[in-house]
Amino acid sequence: MESGADRGTERDTPPSRAAGNGAVSGQTAAGRVPLAVVVVDRGGLVSHWSTGARRLFGVAKDEAIGRAAVDLLPVSGALPDEDDIPPYGTYPDYDGLGPDLESSLGGRLSYPAAGRARLTVPERRETEAPSSSEAPSSEAPSSEERGSDRVDVLWWAYPLVGPGHERLLVLAADTAGLRQDEADGVEGDVAFERIAPGFALHTDFPGAAELARRLPEILPSMSVDESARIVAQVLELGYPVLEFSQNDRVPVTPDWGVPRRAERRARRERAARAAAEGLPVPRELTDEGEDLEYAAVREHLEFLNEVSGRIGTSLDLATTIIEVSRAVVPRFTDVAGTYLREQVVAGEGFPDGVPDTTTMWHRVAVEHTDEPGRWDDVVPVGEAMPFPAHTPFFQCMTTGEPVLVPRISEELGHAIASQFEKRDIRPLITHRSMLVVPLKARNVVLGFMILLRHPERPVFNDMDRVTGAELAARAGLVLDNARMYTYQESVAETLQDSMLPHIPPRMAGCDIATRYLPGTLLGRVGGDWFDSVKLPGARTALVVGDVMGHGLNSAAMMGQLRTAVQTMAALDLPPAQLLRKLDDLAQRLGDSYLATCLYAVYDPIAGELHIANAGHIPPVLVRAGNGRSELLDLPTGAPIGVGGVAFEAVRVRVEPGDRIVMCTDGLVEVRGEDIGVGLATLSESAAHPAASMDDACDAIIRALNTRGGRKDDVALLMARLNGIDADDVAEWRLSLDPAEVPRARAVVSEQLHDWGLAKLADHAELLVSELVTNAVRHSHSRPVELRLIRGDTLLCEVDDDDHELPTLLSARPTDESGRGLRVVSTLAREWGTSRTKAGKTVWFELTLPRR
Repeated sequence: MESGADRGTERDTPPSRAAGNGAVSGQTAAGRVPLAVVVVDRGGLVSHWSTGARRLFGVAKDEAIGRAAVDLLPVSGALPDEDDIPPYGTYPDYDGLGPDLESSLGGRLSYPAAGRARLTVPERRETEAPSSSEAPSSEAPSSEERGSDRVDVLWWAYPLVGPGHERLLVLAADTAGLRQDEADGVEGDVAFERIAPGFALHTDFPGAAELARRLPEILPSMSVDESARIVAQVLELGYPVLEFSQNDRVPVTPDWGVPRRAERRARRERAARAAAEGLPVPRELTDEGEDLEYAAVREHLEFLNEVSGRIGTSLDLATTIIEVSRAVVPRFTDVAGTYLREQVVAGEGFPDGVPDTTTMWHRVAVEHTDEPGRWDDVVPVGEAMPFPAHTPFFQCMTTGEPVLVPRISEELGHAIASQFEKRDIRPLITHRSMLVVPLKARNVVLGFMILLRHPERPVFNDMDRVTGAELAARAGLVLDNARMYTYQESVAETLQDSMLPHIPPRMAGCDIATRYLPGTLLGRVGGDWFDSVKLPGARTALVVGDVMGHGLNSAAMMGQLRTAVQTMAALDLPPAQLLRKLDDLAQRLGDSYLATCLYAVYDPIAGELHIANAGHIPPVLVRAGNGRSELLDLPTGAPIGVGGVAFEAVRVRVEPGDRIVMCTDGLVEVRGEDIGVGLATLSESAAHPAASMDDACDAIIRALNTRGGRKDDVALLMARLNGIDADDVAEWRLSLDPAEVPRARAVVSEQLHDWGLAKLADHAELLVSELVTNAVRHSHSRPVELRLIRGDTLLCEVDDDDHELPTLLSARPTDESGRGLRVVSTLAREWGTSRTKAGKTVWFELTLPRR
């Protein structure tokens, strides 16, 4: 045994030194208690024997390595005769919790165990030298100190899992050291707070970074930096590491070891007094009571294991909340109320800072065994409220530690009930036992659970507190995973929504409906998109594209390509030329991404589609006359980004009422199935009659999305090509003569009266006068073209051969020009400019009067 001076020296040893010589110690508030650390392999042989083990058991490391652990460690057995004491000592008077150490050494237990044994260590030879791997230490006990001492030993056995050969981690400590700590004012359960088993502890790990990342999954309150430091120490030194924390405890805690001697002595004395007085001996005072205690420990461990299997089956936050609440009722508690911070419920970022009296807590679940509806009116789910500083809930949320109230008194019940306006909660909580446990992740309190037991049920005890803390730690980790998933999903949806356009359902001469479905397995963000662009001459550009790949990079590339298409479409580039320019741009952006694109321009006056394809699946055209559908035969072209490939465009005649369906391959392509099957299903479902465009899109989605196996995101665009009747179009050619301006006003006024739009005549004449005046003034040689189109709005377009686009000017009071476009901007519903092959088009729209 160590002397008091030796223990003082051990306390002063820095952690790095203790680790370096193999003496792993448990740090407490007052100092350190030396531990013997032994690792047993799957063959039952000792594979690691620390300096602490040599000191405690009196066997050198070289002698211990490779020997059977049952010959060296304090397993159960009868006390042999004094002459038969073997050189390594004897271990009588087994006094453990449940099974003895031999059960753990034999591999018969898959859960942690603990116990106490008394051993006799023979006199140590003075000539014994430490092993070569152990540094000489002035703290080694002398033969006098070790001679024939009876040593009380506490032991803990932790099964190890993983790919290595190690099976069991055994820790042992001299109870004299623990009693000294208690004498110094340190409770026994503070000495050892967290142990990090769970992996086979050897040096041939496939990746330290991966292990450092996974370690916090087992010990939720451990940070990544802590785990990286622990893994580095294990890999460098090659033996287990004992870690310490002020927050967590292992399932089997040492406080069930040291105080047991006094408890057992008191229990036996009480049993002896009862027997002497002729009274029946209570069951809890017999050895059967100890068996009950062990059964209780095992029951708690089994409960934790069962709960771990029931929670975390989904990444949905709402589902996880319900799982956590139902996991503890009724086996552990009769009432469970779960509260979460506002940021967690809202799916926002990780909450910062320690909660205070202004922090809002949302009640997200209440599970109970009382009659239905008893709690609903008083504590409804969904209510948000702060908690005052004098409540147990505030103490739990600010300290991050469980709060145990054996019985809620009348006074405490009144204090708690004072927070509930016009609702008396006292009958529901008074005289019940309460345990408040924090739901933490990464050392931040996400919420807490209020657990209540009926008055007739046993009150929560210290073991329940430990169980509740472990339960809350696991639940907090699961909730944080669900919170992060919900937050990331929300971010992805917001990003995707911001990148997809909000297309108006009606454009000039056509109706449009769209659908977007995120990938079901590969994430919420993808590279699929659709778009529509207003073009001169009442034409509309229809676009569907797909950037290959998934995730944020594909979405970012999609955003760049979509913006480029809109910009080039506004220049009125022909479809093939636009794809050529887009391909050049993609190559300048980088060669790591490819994209397919289908670009179509619909001219409702001419009744035709002008289409070019860049590696995309063909569109479906549904004829209004016979209801038949067909896949348009287009030159396929190479995907955008390949480079050096020509693109071709074709013109397709369409009739009013025809529909065109454009989509990405995620809708028709299923793994293991020919894409032709999906295209045939698309063509067939697109031909089905529907009451509206939205119903037609939904019918296509239902027909193709029920086949299963879809992983890609989907973009779908459908346009009904209504056309514009020739009677709704009026055109004039004006010579480059200022005298043509009055003529332009006259013909416009006359046409509007013929169309029954006399109410628009005054504004239309004024705006046409401004545009035609500018065109006549700036045009070079070609006549000015004036066009009126009656559709959902009145569209007026003026074309000239000047390529310079007009801009709004801020005219001064003395300026004679610069006010024309300001007038147009003020009176028109919408106006704009665009370049054409021959020059430019300036246009405006006026809202039709209600009939």
